[in-house]
Amino acid sequence: MPCFADKKRVVIKVGSSSLAYPETGSLNIRKSRALVEVLADLKNSGKEIVFVTSGAQAVGAAKGGFVEKPRDMPSKQACAAIGQSELMKFYSECFEQYNHKVAQLLLTRDVISNSERRTNVINTFNKLFELSVIPIINANDVVSIKQLDFDENDTLSAIVATLCDADLLVMLTDVDGLYDGDPSDKDSKLIAEVDCINSDIIALAKGAGSSLGSGGMLTKIEAAKIATEAGIDTVIIGNKDPKLLYELFESDNARGTYFKAIKD
Repeated sequence: MPCFADKKRVVIKVGSSSLAYPETGSLNIRKSRALVEVLADLKNSGKEIVFVTSGAQAVGAAKGGFVEKPRDMPSKQACAAIGQSELMKFYSECFEQYNHKVAQLLLTRDVISNSERRTNVINTFNKLFELSVIPIINANDVVSIKQLDFDENDTLSAIVATLCDADLLVMLTDVDGLYDGDPSDKDSKLIAEVDCINSDIIALAKGAGSSLGSGGMLTKIEAAKIATEAGIDTVIIGNKDPKLLYELFESDNARGTYFKAIKD
């Protein structure tokens, strides 16, 4: 994988499994703090960071006393409402330790599809960058009236990358990247680079999601397709250690899958 040291505006997406304990759904404080520290440090290096976070439902379910992730819509929305405030309180306090300000943007598909509202979102991003504020993005699951708007925020992260004219989209997930077989099979090999997301690549993306998230590798490939077709390089890497993010910008030894942007 190449070194991405020259990428300035970076969208980084993390899922529920990156933030919460799978056994309880409660926030993994140590891992989440480590992630915030890395993001703050990357911003200190001169990069503009956009943070797309899942986890509101999982954290809200744990806080609300649910023994498992709820299935009915009112409970999902209630958990999202509880969890969103918990997450933002946590992020605000953690980033403040590194003298960084944060802002929350909650998005839905109807906002993105409306030209005037879309323009307002873009203008908000630009002003936040001007103010050196870190945008923290999540789907507005509390007001979704059908199924939740975005698939585990993978699609959302790609759309956000296009809205803010990002140079790079990074998605952290349970596995190191896209494999040519079942990632749990020792004979399967990691695919380091993908020039074009075609039917063969999509066929490989059949991994199941974790117990906390609803997305698997397929939704990440679909997100990578949106981003790369918009001219944005995209990377999928593992979420075991947030410090692995440094390797993307400091060396060409990062382990993951690089999806090359389609240039005009």
